[in-house]
Amino acid sequence: MPDTTTPTLSLPGGHIPVLGLGTWQSEGSDAELAVSTALQLGYRHVDTATGYGNEAQVGRALTTRGIDRDDVFLTSKLPPDHAGRERQTLAESLVALTTDHLDLWLIHWPPGKEARPDVWQRFREARDEGLTRSIGVSNYSIAQIDELIAATGEAPAVNQIPYSPVDHDPELLAAHRERGIVVEGYSPLKRTDLDAEPIVAAARAHGVTPAQVVLRWHIEHDVVVIPKSVRRERIEENLAVLGFTLTPDEVAAIDTLGR
Repeated sequence: MPDTTTPTLSLPGGHIPVLGLGTWQSEGSDAELAVSTALQLGYRHVDTATGYGNEAQVGRALTTRGIDRDDVFLTSKLPPDHAGRERQTLAESLVALTTDHLDLWLIHWPPGKEARPDVWQRFREARDEGLTRSIGVSNYSIAQIDELIAATGEAPAVNQIPYSPVDHDPELLAAHRERGIVVEGYSPLKRTDLDAEPIVAAARAHGVTPAQVVLRWHIEHDVVVIPKSVRRERIEENLAVLGFTLTPDEVAAIDTLGR
């Protein structure tokens, strides 16, 4: 099970820590060191993908750190151009990651911009065989998700999408929750104005950085957040968002940045 010091959200196949280490654009020794550092500091959630080209480095870090596999929540993703090669791709991911199962396997993008219930069905079969504990999608619209549900009767456990204060959409969050889907946000800082007054005011009030406020804002909304970094000080700073909370008024003020 994930480290209990990190809050989790329930999935059909387990519990996902609300904070993880993203590894997009982390390559080679940088990726391995970042994951190793994160695990040493206390992270128990690592997000990678076949398309990132760093699964082997993530796997080496997991092996080197020697942390019990059941204590780390591990996500990977199927590239859209691998539709039809799901099992081969998953098998290669498991070998690279030195594990016999994932905690979460996602369709990285809608293949050909289509929902592809056939791909989703093969994900369900892999889950039923124990190769991954939960399954989900990334970058899917609600309409595409509804197509998967209509075809198979099962909603994705997770939809990983870009999310930040600028992207904040209460109706979109509600639509996911009505379907029992956890929202996971990537690129949480990419388009955020860290000098925006509500963010700066909250940072000042809590003695933290504006970036930490934004990450904590995700958690206050029960949006899983996976900031990427290869720098030890930033990885540690990101983890520290578990040490404070925002007030409802602070959250509401930051919410207005998405309007």
